[in-house]
Amino acid sequence: MSGGLKGFREFLKAGHPGTLFTALLYFDFCFAVWVLNGAMAPFIAQEFNLSPAQKGFMVSVPVIAGALMRFPLGLLSQYIGRKNAAQVEMGMICIALAFGYFFVESYAGVLAMGVMLGIAGASFGVALSLGSGWFPPKYKGLAMGIAGAGNSGAVLAVLFAPPLAKAYGWKAVYGISILPIVLAMVLLAVFAKEPPDREQKKMKDYLKILVDRDAWIFNLMYMLTFGGYIGLTSFLPTLFADQYGIPKESVGKYSAVIIVMASILRVLGGWMADRVGGLKLLYWLGGVIVAATAAAALLPANPWVMVAILVVCFSAMGAGNGAVFQLVPLRFRTTTAVAGSLIGEIGALAGGMLPNAMGLGKQHMGSFGPGFLSGTVLAVLVIVVLVMVTKQWTTTWVGEGGKARDEGRGGGHGHGAATPGSAS
Repeated sequence: MSGGLKGFREFLKAGHPGTLFTALLYFDFCFAVWVLNGAMAPFIAQEFNLSPAQKGFMVSVPVIAGALMRFPLGLLSQYIGRKNAAQVEMGMICIALAFGYFFVESYAGVLAMGVMLGIAGASFGVALSLGSGWFPPKYKGLAMGIAGAGNSGAVLAVLFAPPLAKAYGWKAVYGISILPIVLAMVLLAVFAKEPPDREQKKMKDYLKILVDRDAWIFNLMYMLTFGGYIGLTSFLPTLFADQYGIPKESVGKYSAVIIVMASILRVLGGWMADRVGGLKLLYWLGGVIVAATAAAALLPANPWVMVAILVVCFSAMGAGNGAVFQLVPLRFRTTTAVAGSLIGEIGALAGGMLPNAMGLGKQHMGSFGPGFLSGTVLAVLVIVVLVMVTKQWTTTWVGEGGKARDEGRGGGHGHGAATPGSAS
């Protein structure tokens, strides 16, 4: 135990703890706002008498909108700094939440609000790059895992939004949510410090990542680990309400334990990836996700059996998130914010498709099973791609199994470090 504490103290001394933990809080509160409509979906669906397909689409809108905003925010952060970009984003979120509180009156208004909630979902690449920017390569996985644990904000949403919606009305939750965002803005302004790893380039140099093969392989991995996580997180309240008849105000109790495990395992996944290698860890986790999604597709009759299956599934996805983002800053050393934003964007777009698959499956086939099976297929594809690229990656820019190379033995070389935006 003392050795672990000593190691953690050494980790903190190697970077800037104030920046890391305020970046975590920034991401945490933004994530909670991002999934508000999903957390309140049973209340909104009841008020507007929505069909299963309409529910799925409503839940997917913030996810898709947030995904599309991630890459532009990442580009902005390369020019004005990640700390400044985060403050601009949170100011826009406060305006959006005020709009929701005062003006949303219809299903169309909820969809428009979903687009604005997407602003909060754009925080991902900026938060992770800001939080980990002060840490050396050997600690990148753990730093990224801690900053990325802000996806635990979904727990805040599913635990607090339904009871607040029942007590004060679901629109009031938008207004209440302004308070934590303002708190995050203040703490970030006081305690965060812009990391020194930002490299100024021309726009065309940043945009080269759009045609980088490795970036798109990371995109595929993140479609599985994060896309599956955010898609299911947004849909869990609807799943437990519609499939198992759980009261609207109580769905959070079933959803929270599932989401918490993903957040904890994200940190552990980053830590494990630093030690055994992100590639090796992703092989193992891909197999777990194949088994868990196939089991969930059977839709067990007991809701707690489904909870147990999804705890395993979310744990693997959360650890997978940490493993992917142990690798990303090793491959894209000076453009991590842009690379992370692109990868986060594509991953979240996949998450936006999942609620639609769930809703359409239920409406046209009478089951949520097809939505889960789409995750099974994607997990198999990711394992196949990992087999194809591991040898090349471990002989160019990353060490055995995906571990960071010893910088004294050429860890700063390879196409990942030398030409971080190059096509390959």
